[in-house]
Amino acid sequence: MPGKAYTKKNPFLARIARQYDLTSPQAPKRTVHYEIDLRGSGIEFTPGDSLALQPQNDPALVGAVLEQLGLRPETPAGENGLKPLGEALLSEVSITVPGRRLMEALAQQDPRGPLANGLLAEGKNQDLQQYLWGRDVLDLLREHPAARFDAPTFVATLGKLNPRLYSIASSLAAYPDSSHLAIAIVRYTSHGRARGGVATTWLAERVNSATPIPCFITAGKSFRLPEPSDATPILMIGPGTGIAPFRAFLQERKATGAKGDAWLFFGETNRAHAYFYREEFEGYLQSGVLQRLDTAFSRDQEQKIYVQHRLLEHGAEVWRWLERGAIVYVCGDAQRMAVDVDNALRTIVAQHGGRSAEEAAAYVQALDDAKRYRKDVY
Repeated sequence: MPGKAYTKKNPFLARIARQYDLTSPQAPKRTVHYEIDLRGSGIEFTPGDSLALQPQNDPALVGAVLEQLGLRPETPAGENGLKPLGEALLSEVSITVPGRRLMEALAQQDPRGPLANGLLAEGKNQDLQQYLWGRDVLDLLREHPAARFDAPTFVATLGKLNPRLYSIASSLAAYPDSSHLAIAIVRYTSHGRARGGVATTWLAERVNSATPIPCFITAGKSFRLPEPSDATPILMIGPGTGIAPFRAFLQERKATGAKGDAWLFFGETNRAHAYFYREEFEGYLQSGVLQRLDTAFSRDQEQKIYVQHRLLEHGAEVWRWLERGAIVYVCGDAQRMAVDVDNALRTIVAQHGGRSAEEAAAYVQALDDAKRYRKDVY
């Protein structure tokens, strides 16, 4: 079956072929390399695409929600009342991010609860977001104990459990039977409870080599390499798991003998504990697949250094690459890293291109307009 036939409603059921930690036990967070076995699927993808995984909720959280509601897992619920409530809570609906319908129902049913005290009123969005920060559906149910639901009504207040998208970290030219992913396992404590990312803890704690993983490809659209014969240089900026598509890019460039120069910026916490794919990237540097490799390890010195600092440090050379027509690719955190990188590019254009702040901003915008500034941020 061709890869394009697989969708959220009709996913391919893959398995994990191999996995290993990209971080040492001393790293502040665990990041894992997964190889998803796609044999027999006919799935095809291009460097820059993502693999969407359909996860399941934590069974312990499902059990706690059922206990709080006073409902049994076998109670009919879900669409047309055909699916047991426990199964619906496990695999169909989101119980980590409370939606508006649930909040309105709780406010109506429990006049003494926090949501009944004006948090849902117009103009109170900032206060509402502050209240919701770090809270899930179980927290809200416990803080509104007077609320009562039957199974179908409760499920109807919840949003869908959506697939999670991960940038593919491999090229079919190098690994024709699998899709590689680099995933940071999300764990934290909030409001006195240990919590974790829905998909990342599902993979890390409850998925083994025999577990079917519903998945499908989502196209990266503009996040594409130049043609192998195109000598356009590329700048790749990918701290943390943002490195994933650039591993795929470099594998593809090696396989196709791509002509343009390539420069990679990678950042993490420690060189010794979190230098993802070090041997592979340094091998590309030695073989000429990669012309430059600059790293930023934030905790290896007293003053934290991030990828934007390395960009500024090499600003004169970055400017020369931009003037040569380089395409800039950025992958990773949208809220902070991507903003910092954008500001660094403007500073480089101003300082080394002799532009005013306004002209530098216009230059960077022109890169974007010309599809020379491409982002895969989340």
